[in-house]
Amino acid sequence: MCGRYANSLPPEAIARLFRTAGALPNVAPSWNVAPRQPAMVVRRHPEIGARHLDLLTWGLVPHWTKDLRAARRPISARAETVATSPMFRDAFARRRALIPAQAFYEWQRTENAPKQPYTIARRDGETLALAGLWEGWRSPEGEVLRSFAIIVTAANATMAPIHDRMPVIVEPPDWPLWLGETEGDVASLLRPAPEDTLRVWPVSTRVNRPANNDAELLAPLPAV
Repeated sequence: MCGRYANSLPPEAIARLFRTAGALPNVAPSWNVAPRQPAMVVRRHPEIGARHLDLLTWGLVPHWTKDLRAARRPISARAETVATSPMFRDAFARRRALIPAQAFYEWQRTENAPKQPYTIARRDGETLALAGLWEGWRSPEGEVLRSFAIIVTAANATMAPIHDRMPVIVEPPDWPLWLGETEGDVASLLRPAPEDTLRVWPVSTRVNRPANNDAELLAPLPAV
């Protein structure tokens, strides 16, 4: 379900790639982005319409949430129900986003040992653009929290041996449609990635702990 991902690219590089406007966020590189942490998100500014690169918290808090402490804060939304679920349908209609990532992690269940983590990245080495939703929540005291979730769909053949779900990956020609800059069938983008898009390799269980955050997390395990 994509519960961790890596994005160590500097904001300047992300801004150039996604052609965002406005001030850039001040954020350190991360090879182990975890739920409840701030992360870079590309979204269409609700007032001026330009693409912006902002820091949002991973774990969606709908604008109608009454008690933040009791909020579910889901990190993912199912592609099959995102357009109809009360939790996500308003954001899907109006506040779609792209989450830049160098790679994401998934865990394969094994019979006699802890789950084996894998890294998944693009074969061509380019940055992944994961389909997401964002929300803005305001407390009675005026505190503003902007948050996001990643949309997941059925796994393709590359991912299926590891997990039955994978994040929706949006290709560059579809970015304007996904962000609401052009008209079209947005739901048609909620599909598994083509089979030749991704590569997969096993990595150390060090990635299991969010406190471990360095480039070695992406290193393949030695061949046995």
